[in-house]
Amino acid sequence: MKHCVHICLCFAVHFKMVFSKDVPALGSKNSPRLLIPGLCDQYKYEVNQNHRVFSYREEEQELYVRGSDIDKLNANNYSVIEDQCKNVITIIEKFQDDMFVCGTNGHKPKCWKLSPAVKNQTNDIEENYEGAGISPLVYTHNCLSLTVDGDSYTAAPLDIEGSSLQFRRKAGKRTNVWMYDSWLSEPTFISASWVKRREDPDNEKIYIFFREKNSDHGPDADPWISRVARVCKTDEGGSKRFFQNMWTSFLKARLVCGFPDESLYFNRLQDIYVMHADDWHQTRVYALFTSSWNSTAVCIYSIEMIEKIFENSTFKGFANEIPAPRPGTCVSDSKSLPRGTVNVVKDHPEMVDWVHSLQSKAPFYVSNYNYTKIVVDRVKGADQQVYNVLLLATDTGKIHKVLETGSEPFIILETQISNISSIQAMMLDSQKKKIVVGFSDKISTVDLQKCEKYNASCADCVLARDPYCAWTKSGCTPSVLGGIQNIKDGHTSVCSQNKAANVSGVLTRSKRQIYSPKISGTVHSVPEGVPFYLSCPIESYHAKYTWKHGSHERPCLQMLSNCLHLIPSMGPENYGEYECVSTEKDYSKTLKKYHLKQQQEKQESRFADFNLNDAPILAPQLFWILLQTAVLWEILR
Repeated sequence: MKHCVHICLCFAVHFKMVFSKDVPALGSKNSPRLLIPGLCDQYKYEVNQNHRVFSYREEEQELYVRGSDIDKLNANNYSVIEDQCKNVITIIEKFQDDMFVCGTNGHKPKCWKLSPAVKNQTNDIEENYEGAGISPLVYTHNCLSLTVDGDSYTAAPLDIEGSSLQFRRKAGKRTNVWMYDSWLSEPTFISASWVKRREDPDNEKIYIFFREKNSDHGPDADPWISRVARVCKTDEGGSKRFFQNMWTSFLKARLVCGFPDESLYFNRLQDIYVMHADDWHQTRVYALFTSSWNSTAVCIYSIEMIEKIFENSTFKGFANEIPAPRPGTCVSDSKSLPRGTVNVVKDHPEMVDWVHSLQSKAPFYVSNYNYTKIVVDRVKGADQQVYNVLLLATDTGKIHKVLETGSEPFIILETQISNISSIQAMMLDSQKKKIVVGFSDKISTVDLQKCEKYNASCADCVLARDPYCAWTKSGCTPSVLGGIQNIKDGHTSVCSQNKAANVSGVLTRSKRQIYSPKISGTVHSVPEGVPFYLSCPIESYHAKYTWKHGSHERPCLQMLSNCLHLIPSMGPENYGEYECVSTEKDYSKTLKKYHLKQQQEKQESRFADFNLNDAPILAPQLFWILLQTAVLWEILR
């Protein structure tokens, strides 16, 4: 075992690295299948800034960005429209047809309602509001904002120290309402979402996702736990005599993501994406968690499951008969609620039962990548089925495209957008099939329908299992009805099956390739007795790579994005034909062919005429000298 360690170290020194955190290991299904350079449109800033807050309007193709130099960009040409702001913008929300913007305003928070811009002119200020409790005094403090039917639901500290952080309704047509002080312990708010009920609007609720200090201080307990809470949209607070301007419907429950049978949980909620459905029961919550052992997980919940906990669980610390109406119930007049009902909300807002994910025994996806942001898109495939695709941002400027297929994730690809800064914000344009990504130094838009990477053949397109792409008479293109896909399992037999059926005429072009074209080989003349290596590119990190030489097969040695075959010393048995073959699912293809023939040596120098393959021969000479030295040193120790 020690010998292997030293061998790996030698590889790392002289081939840069065997395995890098930037390059997946071969054969791991928890790694991206493909690595693609970040080819995207971008606007670069002259000065790095904090761009964690922005608002994207799909219809107008406009992007509003927080920053000291730029407030508004056009998504097509990124022209700067607004002048420099004097305060730091903390909230940018769509407010019906207007924009609701708040800022620190020199530690005196203020908010403005802006009318829509006309022909790239500046927005006019229609109204302004006192911003305490809506915007933090310091832009680095945690805050949250959501606009619902002309009302602003926010969470922001009331002082410069960042204390008194709670969820409120303020600056709208409804009564201002806030929380009771003892309900939360040092919360960090992550997201809030309004779930509509078209058939029952009076029972609509706002869901709040956050993490807070764990009341369990045991040695094995994580100091933080994650929560989901809810309030009724119609909640106007209590009567003048009791609980006036306080939420009468606030309830909270623990949000669980992990392995319950092993009591192993991901307790630190990082980001939320709510995928709304016409039927509110089907609305899904995709939650991104981290753990104390530096792993991340994605758990998926349904609003229906969350509601069942709030409607049926007992109340923690409350042993008496549950009063009627049940605490947390939405009513038309919250000010007339019985005191007994409101008292339970006041003193016992936490549910005994926990909210488990759809895959209750385990997270949907667990990874060693440090993900920080998540959005989820619905994609209609060529078969007219709808697939969910997760877009996950890493802390190293990468985007992972992950297919949700049944209970198993499939990591389609990785796109590197930035090498120098982490992703601060990410928003989805589901209509245009793009994501807008904010960095400290730039704003980038990534086209989710770029299918050229899979364009070598029908098999390559099908193996990708990318719902955005299908094989047609034009190659691998954005999905259209009748295109060839196999999202379910990626088997390429559909290519030959559809050829026979000539489905929808998608296989009629003369240039099309069902399978990858044959390749010609490379000839090297190599003297006997020298070390040598062969290399072929890694295309799919989910494939198995094999070097074939006569009747012999050898596994490849991964070196970054290449698959190597090492020959310590060329002998008669090492000459001949070599093929590098990749096998994935039901499809195999030859990536590289080599023919090694023996070069006759001259008396004066073994290497005098050996110049055909100088580049691959010099590094292996150094490598083998150091490798043999390391192994000998370990044996002698």
